[in-house]
Amino acid sequence: MKFNILTLFPEMFEPLKHSIIERACKQNLININLINIRDFSKDKHKKVDDTPYGGGAGMVVKADVVYDAYNSIQNKNAKVIYLTPQGKTLNQEKVTSLAKEQELTLLCGHYEGIDQRVLDEIVDEEISIGDYVLTGGEIPAMVLIDAVSRYVEGVLSSDSVKEESFSAGHLEYSQYTRPEIFLNRKVPEVLQSGNHKNIDEWRRKSSLVNTYKKRPELLNEEEIKEAKKIIENNEI
Repeated sequence: MKFNILTLFPEMFEPLKHSIIERACKQNLININLINIRDFSKDKHKKVDDTPYGGGAGMVVKADVVYDAYNSIQNKNAKVIYLTPQGKTLNQEKVTSLAKEQELTLLCGHYEGIDQRVLDEIVDEEISIGDYVLTGGEIPAMVLIDAVSRYVEGVLSSDSVKEESFSAGHLEYSQYTRPEIFLNRKVPEVLQSGNHKNIDEWRRKSSLVNTYKKRPELLNEEEIKEAKKIIENNEI
């Protein structure tokens, strides 16, 4: 998958050069194309913003600069996503849907925003990572890239994403590793039993209880009743 990123601060994307995303890029599973909007400014000082019509605080990114930066992208059929607090909140369903695309163009807002005329012209969808305001769209863009990349074929094993939180509508089960005893707490015996049927059932119950304790709104009434019963009977 290819990500075109329209940004005023390409240096902010340095974290994508590490860990899983770095490995995916080296394997040509992910291609990150950083486009500096400032490079398309016709101003000798590379200014990209101006005061808003109608007055008000802050500055607005100019439409023509963003449009010229967008036109430098070869594939105009790629879905264009504007990262903004006004967009629909990113969730797992949207992540898996976007992972099916071959190419995405991400537009990172800044200052008081971007001239609405260019947004109307090029943007297909607006996405937010939460109901709060950040200084710009670069961090949300990185969140989206990280989340979507994990579902691109070959980036992770199919088992890694299949059992993750939200993949089945619930949070993931609790995980354990060596040492067997830590601060007088033992790893659940069933996980050391080698009985895969019992392990799968324990993990299902652990997932249900974790969801009940942390995100109960994700469960229906029957699941809540079962989670309470599991806790009462000390089954995990």
